[in-house]
Amino acid sequence: MRSDRRVGLVPTMGALHEGHLSLVRAARAQCQSVVVSIFVNPLQFGPNEDLAKYPRTFERDCELLERERVDIVFAPSAEDMYPKDAVTYVTVEGMSEKLCGKSRPGHFRGVTTVVAKLFHIVEPELAFFGQKDAAQCAIIRRMVRDLNFPVEVVVGPIVREPDGLAMSSRNAYLNPQDRKAALVLFRALSEVKNRFGQDERNAGRLVEAGKYVLAQEPAARLDYLEIVDPGTLEVVAEIRSETLVAVAAFVGGTRLLDNILLSPE
Repeated sequence: MRSDRRVGLVPTMGALHEGHLSLVRAARAQCQSVVVSIFVNPLQFGPNEDLAKYPRTFERDCELLERERVDIVFAPSAEDMYPKDAVTYVTVEGMSEKLCGKSRPGHFRGVTTVVAKLFHIVEPELAFFGQKDAAQCAIIRRMVRDLNFPVEVVVGPIVREPDGLAMSSRNAYLNPQDRKAALVLFRALSEVKNRFGQDERNAGRLVEAGKYVLAQEPAARLDYLEIVDPGTLEVVAEIRSETLVAVAAFVGGTRLLDNILLSPE
C-alpha cells in the first residue's frame, strides 16, 4: 500500500550535469520524496560501444544530489540488477527499432528493461526524463501504458549550453575542436525551424535543409535526421500537428543527440 508521500524517480547513468539537475528540481517541486538512480546500464550498450569508458563520477554526483536535497541515491551494481543468466526482457515492439534503435540494435530493449525494473524497485508515482532523449521518452510512455504501470512520466525540456549545445554526459568526450564542431547539430535543427517558420510544411524538404547544414561540417558524420510523430515515432510526410525533429550524429568518435518540436499552431 502506498503512503501519502509522493515519490519521484529520476533515472540516470551518472556523470550528472545541469540537465539532470533540472529534472531533480522538477521532482522536488512535485514530490515529497525524490529518488535518483545512478546505474550505467550494460544492457543498453552494444558490443562496440562506450560502456567501459562511459564517464563515472559517483562521488561528485552524490555531492551535487546532496545539495539538491535528494532523499535517496540508488546505485546498484550490475549483479544487483541482473541475476546471473537472466533471460527476461521488456521490449516495446516496433517503436524500439526506430531512430536510435536502427543503428543501435537492442538499445531500447535495454532501456525499457532497466526502467521497468527501477519502477518495480522504487515504486514511484512520477518518473522524470529529459526531452533530449525524445525517442526514449516516447517508448517508456508506451511501455507504461501497455503494462499498466501506475507511474506518470514527466518529460523536462532540453537544457543547453549558452551556445546551444544540448547538455549530455558524453560531451565530456569532446576535445575543443570537436566541441566546436558539435554545434552543427543545433545549427541544423535551427535551419529546419527557420524553414518551418517560413511556412514550409513538407517534411522531406525540411530534412534535406537540415542535412545540408550537417554536410558542411567535415567532423560530423550523420546517423539520422528524421521528422516523426512524437508519440509513435512514425515518419511524417507533412507537418499538420506537433512533430519531432530528431538528429543523431558522430562528432569525432562521440555520438550526440538533439531534437526540437515543431507545432503549426
